[in-house]
Amino acid sequence: MNNLELKNRDLDVLWHPCTQMKDHETLPLIPIKKAHGVYLEDFEGNSYIDAISSWWVNLFGHTNRYINDKIKEQLDTLEHVILAGFTHEQVVKLSERLVKLTPNGLEKCFYSDNGSSAVEVALKMSYHAHKNDGKNKTIFVSLTNSYHGETIGALSVGDVELYKDTYAPLLLKTLQTAVPKDMSIEAAHVAAIEFEALCKQRADEISAIILEPLIQGAGSMHMYHPEFLVHVRKICDKYDVHLIADEVMVGFGRTGELFACSHANITPDFLVLSKGLTGGYLPLSVVLTTNDIYAKFYCDYSEHKAFLHSHSYTGNALACAAANATLDIFEKDDVINRNKTLSKYMGAKLQKFLELENVASIRQTGMICAVDLKGYAPELRIGLSVYQHGLKNGVLLRPLGHVIYFMPPYIITNDEIDKMMDTAYEAIRLL
Repeated sequence: MNNLELKNRDLDVLWHPCTQMKDHETLPLIPIKKAHGVYLEDFEGNSYIDAISSWWVNLFGHTNRYINDKIKEQLDTLEHVILAGFTHEQVVKLSERLVKLTPNGLEKCFYSDNGSSAVEVALKMSYHAHKNDGKNKTIFVSLTNSYHGETIGALSVGDVELYKDTYAPLLLKTLQTAVPKDMSIEAAHVAAIEFEALCKQRADEISAIILEPLIQGAGSMHMYHPEFLVHVRKICDKYDVHLIADEVMVGFGRTGELFACSHANITPDFLVLSKGLTGGYLPLSVVLTTNDIYAKFYCDYSEHKAFLHSHSYTGNALACAAANATLDIFEKDDVINRNKTLSKYMGAKLQKFLELENVASIRQTGMICAVDLKGYAPELRIGLSVYQHGLKNGVLLRPLGHVIYFMPPYIITNDEIDKMMDTAYEAIRLL
């Protein structure tokens, strides 16, 4: 097998996500044969630093020996069982651990398969909880510039113009309130005032606000101050509006704390987790909520208040084993403090980008760094140029338009950070 053979076979049968397939008439696919640590390797022996953690999921490197072993152990015991009327040790253990690790007051876990489906769970659960209280709250609020997934409900609460224009007739009616314009505390106050004004007008219709705490991932890695979360929590309490924290991307240590909500010391009504939950190994997501929300659905069968949602692979035993192995690594390796050291090193390297005339700004939260470029029209596709330069030099970068970002696995070394960021620096310099 070689790169060319697999590329040709792929193009005969596959339709890739977030891809204009016509691009691959000239832009080669990169077939990956194997991976280890931060490196991906193709069929010709070329290796690439995975600077984006394979779409933000990989925490402790590819083919991590400990996670591998735990999945193999589980494979010989139980691969999957229906979670309706049955249970298993891995899902119970994982749920107990998540309840202890997440913000105080989150006591119940509801599992699904991926981030988008978990967002759907949280939206439905919020609406249904109000309904069981006799309230008809059918509107959801999200932040401008937000992204929460690509199923219909998740798309509806996002604010990506392309998606909204294309699928508008299919989407739920939602409202947007301004995201803080920058990382200042002043911007957090201004945005909170706007959200409260909206609640004053329409709180009797609003079921919940959903937001990505601190960092809007697909929204060009836009970052804001934790104080905004403090304000939003208070406003939601005041107006009987649920707070849904979408930590699909920022959860599990990306921001410098295990969960982004911890920076503001708040507890959302619903916490949505996925991506890093299994260390990047297997599809799994979970919505954590409070005993108060849970109690609104607890009733005799004849009362018809039960939550109506299910997925075939809910609580899959192999995925839960990977998740428990991932949490084991957090416990035994002091990951958060190590990440703080790595983040400081990345931050120092990030400063160099300000030397370049085509760089507008830089920003960082924890293990996520971003560089904004200026002076380029969208049709120039400068992100594609950076991506291609990266591949030629052994680094997988996948820019968001004019934003170059770094989100590597937590096991990356300083030398590998140097190569990752120096390669991006040179790509930008050569534009």
